[in-house]
Amino acid sequence: MKNYTITVNGNVYDVVVEEGAGSGAAPAAAVPKAAPKAAPKAAAPKASAGAAGSIRIEAGAAGKVFKLEKSVGQAVKKGDAVVILEAMKMEIPVVAPQDGTVASVDVAVGDSVEAGALLATLN
Repeated sequence: MKNYTITVNGNVYDVVVEEGAGSGAAPAAAVPKAAPKAAPKAAAPKASAGAAGSIRIEAGAAGKVFKLEKSVGQAVKKGDAVVILEAMKMEIPVVAPQDGTVASVDVAVGDSVEAGALLATLN
């Protein structure tokens, strides 16, 4: 028997694998040894320079904040890049869903974010 620790989708499992006794034996099976451990929590959002706006700009995919294109107080048009994320060596612009003014920027360059994470808000 061999013990392994395996991470699947952020969940950590300790498993025991038994080796088969020959060609007629059933294939080795992984048996959960412990309940999954909770994935680490994301860092708390950064304090924004102003009050949060009513229009949320969220990450479409998990990645790392590569660049902040806009700052609090700047006017944006629909489709303007607000934050640039890096995922799998690609730069992904996260754009304003409509015209407005940046009310808060809730991330900093270098932050890791999950899909759906709040990046900024607009008024």
